[in-house]
Amino acid sequence: MKHYLNFIDGKWRDSESILTVNNPATGEPYATIALAGIDDAEQAMSAAQKCVESGSMTKVRPAMRSGWMLKAAVAIRDIADDAALVLCRENGKTLADAKDEFLEAARYFEYYAGLADKIEGTSVPLGDGYINFTEYLPFGVSVQIVPWNFPVSICARSLAPALAAGNAVVVKSPELSPLAMTMLFNAILDAGFPSGALQLICGEGKEVGAHLVRHCLTDQIVFTGSVATGKRILADSASSVTPSVMELGGKSAAVVLEDADLSNLIQSVKTGIFFNAGQVCSAMSRLVVHESRYEEIKRAVTELASGLSIGHGEHQPDITPLISREQQTRVLQMIDKARDDGANVLTGDAALDTNGFFVLPTVIEATPELDIARQEIFGPVIVIMPFKSEQEAIGIANGTEFGLVAGVFGENLNDALRVARQLRGGQVFVNEWFAGGVETPFGGVGLSGFGREKGQEAIFGYVQTRSTTVRIAESGRTDDSSAE
Repeated sequence: MKHYLNFIDGKWRDSESILTVNNPATGEPYATIALAGIDDAEQAMSAAQKCVESGSMTKVRPAMRSGWMLKAAVAIRDIADDAALVLCRENGKTLADAKDEFLEAARYFEYYAGLADKIEGTSVPLGDGYINFTEYLPFGVSVQIVPWNFPVSICARSLAPALAAGNAVVVKSPELSPLAMTMLFNAILDAGFPSGALQLICGEGKEVGAHLVRHCLTDQIVFTGSVATGKRILADSASSVTPSVMELGGKSAAVVLEDADLSNLIQSVKTGIFFNAGQVCSAMSRLVVHESRYEEIKRAVTELASGLSIGHGEHQPDITPLISREQQTRVLQMIDKARDDGANVLTGDAALDTNGFFVLPTVIEATPELDIARQEIFGPVIVIMPFKSEQEAIGIANGTEFGLVAGVFGENLNDALRVARQLRGGQVFVNEWFAGGVETPFGGVGLSGFGREKGQEAIFGYVQTRSTTVRIAESGRTDDSSAE
């Protein structure tokens, strides 16, 4: 098996401990990686702090950072085919989706390269006696904890704007899927970034992740992951009041109006919940359907789920494995509990007879108060519910503690937009799930977190404002108060 390393202070480094990474499609070991400990974390933080103190990221003209980032984007695109195979095998996703992650990572570097030299302050008028100007300054050391479901693209989503703004970054990769991230970093190495500007370590969250969060040199925390872990991070960082960006879970609903186009809706259902085996924080995990279309759409969604192909990501199936045996067990247990609670399982509800971590695409008919309709599943499971009135639909859609994504499907745009404006979520899709891209802000409200990634708005999550006011002495005036 190939062995992967951590990247600290411009060098690839091994550790005393080793972590084995499994292939989710087979359940067998695929490769190993150096498992970072506290000493490795300390070295990473020290290197980042030295980079900050040297000013090597901030004393240069911002256009220099733009150039580095554009070179990084080219290098990432160049490795996309080879690196995709590693991501496919360690993560379980399809080969095409794995390649798309690297291409999206390159796009993040291209996009924020264009913003690096446009982080401009303002001048505030205070009258003839003063000049005021504001500046946007990087935080310093940005600690970024990346999840396993989209490790490459989510890493780039935070890494690119942080570097564009002039921060030094320490990234902690996920234990379940850390390998392809090393290839992302390897591609960036010759782009020109100074030593210490970016580090990558794979360590256990409860030890290394917690240590980075509590570290006295941590100036900012960026976290994508579960609500429970996010709460722990916020509690750990509270004593130092460390600013953070939190992108947490979701239980997103699509409201289907009477005039929704069926074929368009079904395509969005296929993408919205079954892409990446449902392991997407913004997945379409609830379908709230007008009663006049309920039986028709329930039947169509069930037929869709029943007809999807399942298999190893290298074979380009519709459904790929979950990330681990633990995740597979958790999803199946939630389905069992839903049945015990009175929900109707229409199709799915089983693991394949294989060593891989597969769960059949599942459709569940439930009522809004059941746990299955309120808790995040993170698997290929969609809950379908009927509604009579528009306000009932909005109440169901907004009836969880989450607020990451919401959507509405309907041919009459006046009706669709009226509903969309009442849905609770950081982003709302109309007639296409996952509409948008690198350019559109992404983030949640409620238990889905705070702060925004993606788009121009995200860059302001990686800087802090400094206001400077200068008093100008009036012409002919001296400090001698008796002078006239």
